[in-house]
Amino acid sequence: MAIFAQLITSFIATGAFGIIFNAPKETLVKCGLIGMGGWLIYYLLNGYLDDAILATLAATIFVAVISQELAKFNKTPVIIFSVAGIIPLVPGGLAYDAMRNFVENDYNTAIGLAAKVLMLAGSIAFGLVFSEVINQVIRKINQNKIRT
Repeated sequence: MAIFAQLITSFIATGAFGIIFNAPKETLVKCGLIGMGGWLIYYLLNGYLDDAILATLAATIFVAVISQELAKFNKTPVIIFSVAGIIPLVPGGLAYDAMRNFVENDYNTAIGLAAKVLMLAGSIAFGLVFSEVINQVIRKINQNKIRT
């Protein structure tokens, strides 16, 4: 039952951010599904491997690849899907906890949390870049097949 609650809340959060981000109405459900799928991957991998960074990287690559494919299919910018889909993966609560610990002069805890936030944010950035590289390689291969 917990996984069902995770799916519903991640779908709502992603769709709501799509509304805030002024995504076209016809893309809101797709944005929600992308975010829900990315969160499902994160949730399952983090529970199984107990490695939030690897889970975030895998979920980000999934979100970015699906976003690129949906953008081609719907003839819309990739950013509509990828930004909304990444939202559940952003470590905002962890960043808040890190800042709160800095303010409370608990520097050891704050530095540990801040380091984890930076690693999670880095894995999100790396996943987005890596999926774009994959997309460019596939596009290059398809262009070479058409030429020959």
